[in-house]
Amino acid sequence: MLVENLSLEGTGLKPFLKWAGGKYRIVHRIREQLPPGHRLVEPFVGSGAVFLNLDYPGYLLCDNNADLINLFQVLKEEGETFVKYCRDYFTPASNREEEYYRFRSEFNRTGNKKQKAALFLYLNRHGYNGLCRYNSSGEFNTPFGRYVKPYFPEKEMLYFARKAQKATFACRDFRNTMAKAKPGDAVYCDPPYVPLSGTANFTEYSSGGFGLKEQQKLAEMAGKLAEEGIPVLLSNHDTAFVRQIYRGAQITSFKVRRFISCQGDNRNKAGEILALFRG
Repeated sequence: MLVENLSLEGTGLKPFLKWAGGKYRIVHRIREQLPPGHRLVEPFVGSGAVFLNLDYPGYLLCDNNADLINLFQVLKEEGETFVKYCRDYFTPASNREEEYYRFRSEFNRTGNKKQKAALFLYLNRHGYNGLCRYNSSGEFNTPFGRYVKPYFPEKEMLYFARKAQKATFACRDFRNTMAKAKPGDAVYCDPPYVPLSGTANFTEYSSGGFGLKEQQKLAEMAGKLAEEGIPVLLSNHDTAFVRQIYRGAQITSFKVRRFISCQGDNRNKAGEILALFRG
């Protein structure tokens, strides 16, 4: 087991979305650990940082967040046309509190896939700290972020759209996604992390949740895939519980800086692990 005490800085391509727990800053670690294959399978694609920075012939990219997958699908299909459409939401007039809440309400009501995708990007870039949060009714409820000038990620979106031509996107539970894995694939799992404390749980990025039973089931499925010759790499916090359910895997441990807080003093380093299951 390799144990290091380092703060890591990203050197790859940044995703166009802000995302709690995004892997941009450790993607080089993931690249070193993941074996090659014909296809990369991600049951928790999130912002797509790993997909953007690894080179596989094909990709199966899934997530339980339907709004996220809808955005990726629309961007893949429409490319530059959709990017131009999104730009209209990034104006000084749109960066006002009353407009934000009007757009948020519109996002929660609309059934138009293109509009919903553009509004999801708008809310991600204008909402508080980039959080993606839903209430018990499944409505997006992240408050206004009060940024001076939210960044419009045109170049990042165009790159994503080009690379997405090699990818299949699907809104699926992790169980269904992992059941699709086959020999020749490599699987990377970035689940909502086991909380470090009772007040540090940021797993509500899609309606539902991801508790300890789901964590255990994910680890069990990773072990079974490894027995079938399909390597699985998982990320998580470095806790006693995580080490117990990932027993039998090759574990790499290191420190990363957390950026979920809006105040720099609270952006502390936390222990993280990469656990590789392989036959």
